[in-house]
Amino acid sequence: MSTSESIPKIKKPDWLRVKLPIGEEYLKVRGIVSKHKLHTICESGNCPNMGECWGAGTATFMILGNICTRSCGFCAVATGKPKPADWDEPKRVAESVKLMGVKHCVITSVDRDDLKDGGSIIWAETIKAIREISPETKFECLIPDFAGKWENLQRIIDVKPDIVSHNIETVRRLTAQVRIQAKYDRSMEVLKRLDEAGVKTKCGLMVGLGETEDEIIETIDDLSNAKVDVLTIGQYLQPTPKHLPVARFVHPDEFKKHREYALTKGFRFVESGPLVRSSYHAEKHIF
Repeated sequence: MSTSESIPKIKKPDWLRVKLPIGEEYLKVRGIVSKHKLHTICESGNCPNMGECWGAGTATFMILGNICTRSCGFCAVATGKPKPADWDEPKRVAESVKLMGVKHCVITSVDRDDLKDGGSIIWAETIKAIREISPETKFECLIPDFAGKWENLQRIIDVKPDIVSHNIETVRRLTAQVRIQAKYDRSMEVLKRLDEAGVKTKCGLMVGLGETEDEIIETIDDLSNAKVDVLTIGQYLQPTPKHLPVARFVHPDEFKKHREYALTKGFRFVESGPLVRSSYHAEKHIF
């Protein structure tokens, strides 16, 4: 894996500056997350929008622990041997969602290739617990690929989330480098199967990893052919010197161009900008 030690670091442009997380709502959310021993991708993934989202009283919960069995070149989540599944977690997450009073929440998870069910049972139980304890809450599930074991994906389909997201992350050529244990076509198959089951779908793409404009267009076309409903496009930011370096910082005008093109391909919603992440403005994507 290439690191910033071998490639000169590019200066971060002004349009990537974000406000420090402050405010009463931000502190309230942080307190609930800490008290209930919850994991959030906001923290584990070093998300630049944490201040904005937590300040609005929302967060993306990460279930099945905070240690991933995969070692993707872009991701700040720790890699290693995860702890056993916590069967009390679904109830804790649901109670916290109720306590926060959020109208929309996002649930995601680490990859659990160590588990026969890929964590899909905990996934299903979490969704059911939220529906039982906080029935007025709408939610999005940002799922892994379950290593292509379709019976595990079926558990998610069976509990009928409001919308299911699965991120392609990068273009086909860079997948082996960026998402080391994942496969481009397998992720497309996940999205196609969700659509065929009548599930509303969403997908996230990062740019600035060395892809070409033609490759971005190809990926947008592939996602359109998979009948994805919502597309997010954002700038890759290197979380640590051990992760893949930023090849370039994409100008906001280019993000605007990508959004305009994607809208011609039939997506219902397209979020495209330097600080966009897959959970950004997620509450707007329920339809």
